[in-house]
Order: sequence, then structure tokens, then C-alpha cells
Amino acid sequence: MTTSTARATRAEYCVIACAEAWRDNGEVLASPMGLIPSVGARLARRTFSPDLLLTDGEAMLIGPAGEPEGWLPYRQHLALATGGRRHVMMGASQIDRFGNQNISCIGDWSRPARQLLGVRGAPVNTLNHQVSYWVPRHSARVFVPKVDMISGVGYDSAAAAGPSATRYHRIPRVVSDLGVFDFATPDHSMRLVSLHPGVTLDEVRRATAFALRGVGEAAYTREPTLEELRLIREVIDPDGLRDREVRP
Repeated sequence: MTTSTARATRAEYCVIACAEAWRDNGEVLASPMGLIPSVGARLARRTFSPDLLLTDGEAMLIGPAGEPEGWLPYRQHLALATGGRRHVMMGASQIDRFGNQNISCIGDWSRPARQLLGVRGAPVNTLNHQVSYWVPRHSARVFVPKVDMISGVGYDSAAAAGPSATRYHRIPRVVSDLGVFDFATPDHSMRLVSLHPGVTLDEVRRATAFALRGVGEAAYTREPTLEELRLIREVIDPDGLRDREVRP
């Protein structure tokens, strides 16, 4: 089946949704964490966001084809991060209705039922620059009313901390294998923006442990263009690794 006739897979809709997180960002450092966010960032750089900066995860800036493009010393990396010129897409073991994220533990932190990664750089990331989230398996165990421990700072927590926490704080979107979400509501509670084609509202409701805003206005995630499909399938991810993260 050729690119021109093949229908987009669920994974490819997720790639498109992740890529859209960096639309109109200008010259910022895109830091995708995970396979599908990485494919999305590279797709955005090759198409509608050519000014994005991408790194090899160590000390180099890389170009659209993965070739070295420049040096990014750690001091400069930190300057971008602390000055609001970075947009990370992280994972989340839990995320709640105001965008608080947990990657540290499940249960009471003093005696957790499960120990996870720890907070890592999540607090600094969320307070200093844009942070979006990628959840490959949307479920009520991940989308919870209140996280067990705050790693990434949500809108309610940032507001409670005051201006020093809200200066650069922004969560543009959450992408899951079911849809796209944001916090563009009066109280900054999570809103359903779009469903991936083939997903129903009932599926999203069952997989979310709190009431979502915007369910009556939600659209469908946009279709990839033929050129975007070609880039995803033939250039950026020719081995189809995306389908291992989100199965067709």
C-alpha cells in the first residue's frame, strides 16, 4: 500500500498531535521525551516549524535529517531552559484535571505502593518553560482527579505559589492515544480538544477519572497531509517503531 492510498494509523494521528504542540513556537529548544513525541518534533521541524532547535540529547544541535548542526554546551542549554525558551514534552504516570503530573510514586510518598522515577527535572521544567505531556495508554489510573505526588506543577499549584511560579508556567497540551487535551478554560481545568479518528466520547469518559470540559465541542484530530505521511513513514520512522508504542 502506497503513502498516497494508506490511511493514517492511530500512532500517526498521535505523531501529528504531538507535532502540533510545537506549531508557532518559533526558535525554542524542543525536548521530546519518548518515541512518538520525537517523531512529532522532527516532523514539525521539517514542515511548519522550521525554526525549532533539536538536540541529540548530549551536546549537539541536530538538523532536520539528524545531522550535526551546531554545539549546545550545557550552560547554553540551561539558559534556554531557565529563560522560557524551551518546550518539553514529558510523560506522566498520573496527571490530574489541573495538569499536575506525577512520575515519582503511587500512593502516600512516605510509604508508596510503587516507587517510580522520582520528580527528576519536572518541577524546574514546569516553572520555567512550556511543558506538554504524552500518554501512550490513556486510562483512569493515569488521568486521575488528584495526583498522589506533584512532580510537574499544574495550574492550580502554580497559582497557589504566586507570581514566581506562574511567570513562565504553561501547559499547551496533553496528547494521549485517545485524543488531545488542553487547559484553555476559565479555571484551567482540562478540556477535550479533539478525539483521534475511531475514538468515541464514551471511550474517553470511561478512561478518565474526572469530568472533562469541552466534550460537546470536541473535533477530530486533523488528518496528516500526504507529505507528512511520507516523511513519517519513509524518512523519520521508516522502521515503524511508532506502532510499537501505539498499536494499530
